[in-house]
Amino acid sequence: MRVLITGSNGFVGQHLTTRLLARFPDAELLPSIGDITDQAQIEEAIKRFKPDHCLHLAAISTIGAARSDPKRAWQVNLEGTLILAEAMQHHAPEGMFLFASTAEVYGKSFQAGTPLDEKGLLAPANAYALTKSAADLALGMLAMQGLRAVRMRPFNHTGPGQSADFVVPAFARQIARIGVGQQEPCLRVGNLDATRDFLDVRDVCDAYLDVIASASQIEPGAIFNLCSGQSRSIRSILDQLLEISGIEAKIEIDPARLRPSDIPMALGNANAAKASLNWRPRIDWETTLQDVMTDWRQRIAEDPEV
Repeated sequence: MRVLITGSNGFVGQHLTTRLLARFPDAELLPSIGDITDQAQIEEAIKRFKPDHCLHLAAISTIGAARSDPKRAWQVNLEGTLILAEAMQHHAPEGMFLFASTAEVYGKSFQAGTPLDEKGLLAPANAYALTKSAADLALGMLAMQGLRAVRMRPFNHTGPGQSADFVVPAFARQIARIGVGQQEPCLRVGNLDATRDFLDVRDVCDAYLDVIASASQIEPGAIFNLCSGQSRSIRSILDQLLEISGIEAKIEIDPARLRPSDIPMALGNANAAKASLNWRPRIDWETTLQDVMTDWRQRIAEDPEV
């Protein structure tokens, strides 16, 4: 079994690589193919390696990065995805193409206040979500033309190794710095009242591997939400991290951390993944937070300026 992972050096990619090799020890992990917007390079790589499974994670993956350079976000998230998908369709038509989309595509549909399943209307509320929505829809069209595409829509996921561009590690980094005296006991935060459906990155990776295991039974174009089905306030997550760390700190709202299009609540329904993949989140949320906190304590110990 030949497996290509784009974005293998990223946060999710590193966890996925580790779990793939543990679960499928005989899998051949193909070398990185570089810039997914380089059509000639991608065509040559897919033609040469003919992956049985392409797990496409590479992306401009933060809302801030897409907002600051929307042209690059469109190039990578839409054009790069289509270059890769069409190369698979032409040179490895029997291969399965898994696309790591995002629950951000639902955007303003979350305002209904109910758990969204895969039939939820795509209503992206930021540039990142818009580019991912376009790619998600385009892959649905290619699936009707024969591409063995599977679209995964993970909700907020975190874990050890994630950058401080995301809310949970952003809190953990500050707490770890306070703990060693590198930062005054004051946490600078954004909107604490928003609620999100969080899960562990390792559970997300396991779902991707469940798709590999069930690939022959999955219809081209299938969509799977990955979520816990439980909404947690950002404030409660901060409180848990402070409790885990034993740190006391003042909380200060930082206007730079507030998003203009922040959705008050996001909550998902993962019944399709449970039914088709026998998947469900298995890692306890407190374990996730403990691991994130431990990760940032280790990072700060090695480099206080990280």
